[in-house]
Amino acid sequence: MPSGGQKRRPDGSSRTQSLSGFAQHPILARLDSATLNECETIVIPIRAPLHLVRALLFAVFATSTLSAQAPDDGVLMARKTLNMGVVYGHESWSEYWEGTLKRSNDNIGTLTTQSVSLVGHYGVTDRLTLVGMLPYVWTRASEGTLHGLRGVQDLSVAAKYQVLSTPLTGAGTLSAIIVGAAGVPASDYTPDFLPLSIGLGSRRASTRLTLRFQGHGDWFLDGTAARTWRNQVKLDRVAYYTDGELYLTDRVAMPGLFDWKVSTGFRKKRFYVPVSIVQQRTLGGGDIRRQDMPFVSNRMNYTKAEAMVMYGLSIPTDLALQLGASRTLSGRNVGEATMITFGAFHTFRF
Repeated sequence: MPSGGQKRRPDGSSRTQSLSGFAQHPILARLDSATLNECETIVIPIRAPLHLVRALLFAVFATSTLSAQAPDDGVLMARKTLNMGVVYGHESWSEYWEGTLKRSNDNIGTLTTQSVSLVGHYGVTDRLTLVGMLPYVWTRASEGTLHGLRGVQDLSVAAKYQVLSTPLTGAGTLSAIIVGAAGVPASDYTPDFLPLSIGLGSRRASTRLTLRFQGHGDWFLDGTAARTWRNQVKLDRVAYYTDGELYLTDRVAMPGLFDWKVSTGFRKKRFYVPVSIVQQRTLGGGDIRRQDMPFVSNRMNYTKAEAMVMYGLSIPTDLALQLGASRTLSGRNVGEATMITFGAFHTFRF
């Protein structure tokens, strides 16, 4: 750093900073000069009462979005009908986007994330469906010395309510569904070991609107969009650096999310076949630093293509099998991932 407390800006100009007020701060005393020179800003927060910010809960299901009667589709359960299932997911990538730069990493090789999720759907009425999911997740890197993690991820619940169903243009029926979803990390896993962490460890809350046009034949068209709010995350360290700033705290403010999805397909006899385009945008956050690990509050954007086939068996009649696949087409601070899911569901009628 230049003498006299000056710090050089990217354009070559300088500014004067006074660090005298923080000179004796116990965390600053542990930091080397190279770290301080790189910082655009040093943030020492004043703690607010944590109970004021813990009201928001987790909403977006962090694993597969391909299961039938998911929070982001236009499907509802019949009244007093319970559908329970187990879904296995296998996702892998060998290249990822570091900001906008697409690259590989010999210290990771191919990253594989697997999960087994218990999924349930219950039709309270013909217009109200409750959804719940609890996944067990484990990760592995094919190269390097980093060890994968495993554990129970997040308990998630959602309520889907149909507010409108009306004929439209004589060709079919338009329905509108509103969704509220919530959840919380179900174990004490660390979110600060990406990309090998099993989740982001953030409680979230979201609202969603889904429109479905069901043709008089077998085809349908869905459109859905959601806004998600995320609670802060606690790290097992007293300071961190992200997006050009040094934060002298163990709390990370998490940016919100906006996502949308468009699906089309058909339901015919025992088959249900949707194909979808999904996009997520993070409302804030920085990029992965060059040659660094991802950080929990990074901007994680992506566009994915998804497809799924669900088939109801004739014997036994209440059992259905599901096969799904997705591919990340573009992204920012995420892996170029391919995911395969397989599930089995059983329906109980009361």
